[in-house]
Amino acid sequence: MARTSPTKTLAAPGALLAAVVLALVLTPYGSASSPAPRPIPWAKLGPLQNGPPPWNNGVAGLTRRLKLLGLTALGAEGSVAHIHQHLDLYVNGKKVQLPPFVGINDNSYITEVHVHDTSGVIHIESPTKKTFTLGQLFGEWGVKLTASCVGRYCGQLKWWVNGARRTGDPAGLALRSHQEIVIAAGPPPLVIPKSYPFP
Repeated sequence: MARTSPTKTLAAPGALLAAVVLALVLTPYGSASSPAPRPIPWAKLGPLQNGPPPWNNGVAGLTRRLKLLGLTALGAEGSVAHIHQHLDLYVNGKKVQLPPFVGINDNSYITEVHVHDTSGVIHIESPTKKTFTLGQLFGEWGVKLTASCVGRYCGQLKWWVNGARRTGDPAGLALRSHQEIVIAAGPPPLVIPKSYPFP
């Protein structure tokens, strides 16, 4: 009976380890040091905004949603992780404005993921390094976001990141520096923005 050489015996575990490391690096949610965020529990978040846009900033239900969203009430903006993204949202062919102060409860607290103004710029300012998702922002906003729905508008949902068409659930998108995110429930814009002039 032929013996297996030591080199061949060790090749399989080495290849397996390399495959695991590669899978962790390529995952859309982060890396080995940044585990995949949990899915957004929409049914447990309490009343969501179900009317037509424009939608308010969702601050009325923000405090009770924080723990379910994996976010924290901070006394000040964190400085360990500080990145920005930009959101263009369209519903039935019309642009919907991201309102100011999503993720900000007046002078009481601010969360790691928040919005200051009506520019569509999302701010991540966290005291710890971790992965945050687009779904966390929409959860704070109180607007449901799934693979097929934005708020009560369901059916033809399409989305892009930096001009590249994506599929699946946009709520699971890991937020990275200087992403231009476009979501369209219904007809998309004629020109899909590929970038945003961040200050």
